[in-house]
Amino acid sequence: MNSPTTTVHEAGVGDLADKAAERFAQGERLALVAAHHDEDAVRIVYLFVAGPPDRRTELHVRLDPAKPQLPTLAQLSFPAGRFEREMHDLHGVELLGHPLPRRLVRHYHWPKGWYPGRPDAGPPPPFAEPEGPYPFLEVEGDGVYEIPVGPVHAGLIEPGHFRFSVVGETILKLKARLWFVHKGIEKLFEHRTVDRGLPLAERISGDTAVGHALAYCQAVEQATDTQIPAVAAAARAMLLELERAHNHVTDLGALCNDVGHGILNAHAQRIREQLLRLNQQVTGHRLLRGAVIPGGARLLALPIPSQLRAVGDDIRDLTRLALGHPVVKDRFTGTAVLSTEAAGALGCLGYVARASGLTLDARTMHPALDLGPDLLVPTMNSGDVLARFQIRAQEIDVSLTLLDQLTRHLEPGSFMAPLGTDGPGSGTGLVEGWRGTIATRVELAPDNALARVKPVDPSFFNWPALPVALADTIVPDFPLTNKSFNLSYAGNDL
Repeated sequence: MNSPTTTVHEAGVGDLADKAAERFAQGERLALVAAHHDEDAVRIVYLFVAGPPDRRTELHVRLDPAKPQLPTLAQLSFPAGRFEREMHDLHGVELLGHPLPRRLVRHYHWPKGWYPGRPDAGPPPPFAEPEGPYPFLEVEGDGVYEIPVGPVHAGLIEPGHFRFSVVGETILKLKARLWFVHKGIEKLFEHRTVDRGLPLAERISGDTAVGHALAYCQAVEQATDTQIPAVAAAARAMLLELERAHNHVTDLGALCNDVGHGILNAHAQRIREQLLRLNQQVTGHRLLRGAVIPGGARLLALPIPSQLRAVGDDIRDLTRLALGHPVVKDRFTGTAVLSTEAAGALGCLGYVARASGLTLDARTMHPALDLGPDLLVPTMNSGDVLARFQIRAQEIDVSLTLLDQLTRHLEPGSFMAPLGTDGPGSGTGLVEGWRGTIATRVELAPDNALARVKPVDPSFFNWPALPVALADTIVPDFPLTNKSFNLSYAGNDL
């Protein structure tokens, strides 16, 4: 399979905004922003993508390393503003005119003036006294009170702090404070060999091993001009659908559980266990690790068609019982609506976007394999919890259909191509993970070690949509709404 091509343009600081506006005007979206510390400059890379047909364009801007300054693009793109804040916190790039210049990644006890992404950052200094309290927006008025939740939660959930401003039970405003599990993933990639980078990619977000590994491998293959066998592309597509199915069915059950229907959740967990055991048979790992590798894929076994049909029947029964129950249907319907306009403005991806009417799917926009008429991208327009439930159920149906077709043309084995040696040295991977489009950009050093790896999980785009959907929703519906988004803390807090 041929690697896609990426068009690269140089931009000056003065004309960056105009060049970015041209890309947005052509229907492209900003998928990634990465800061690079070259010997003579701080180089900022903006990746714009669109499709079909698959289009990838990079704008490279070079800044003075002694005083890296850049005009903000926040007025053109909400995601751009968040990428810029991340870049400032980690790399010390000053954003001129940014409308929200406060910290995003580095909490207020992180030392002032220390930027861990810089090559001269050195070991982490001791945490300092906080520079004052985090500037939460205070909502004022008669009867308004605040409810702080987290970052430590009662259940098995990753840390995040949620600050609710409430009147009665109605949420006026929610602020989500993240980055409690920031791990320095991008720094950990540096200087690793390509093979040693793979296990790290698989663990960016533990429930998305295939998605992140595949985006990483695609980027490496483009950087090395490696053409993988068609059978490897088919095997990868199969693994991606297995990952989508077991995660979606887990969410179907969890959503039922959040409205008090524990029996349906128990059935969903039974189905999930069947899929995890199938994953173990196919790859040797319940979460499908080790099957996607640079240059190809390896399979120990294939799903049996009768297994897939039985799983499909069970999931359809689960969905029918859930939506046929008046309490479940009532709690889902009209809860936490995210409008099409808001989803588009925020740059939402995956099932969150598709439940709000946006047809965004990397399998059609940036295809690594032509999946033909069996690939249908379901969308809904109501943007509520019900739509996010139904989109998952419909996507499982599509995944099972694709699995049935793909396995007919596969057999167990390793399907590999050696990595090339004459590639451009940089590449991008775009993969429709189960939460949405994953983007990864790789640059290689002259010895083919990893010089820079920038992964972006769809949760980075979707977290800002959660507070928007929760406006005018009641506090007791927060757990249900949060589960309907089911965003990754680890994937966001790199």
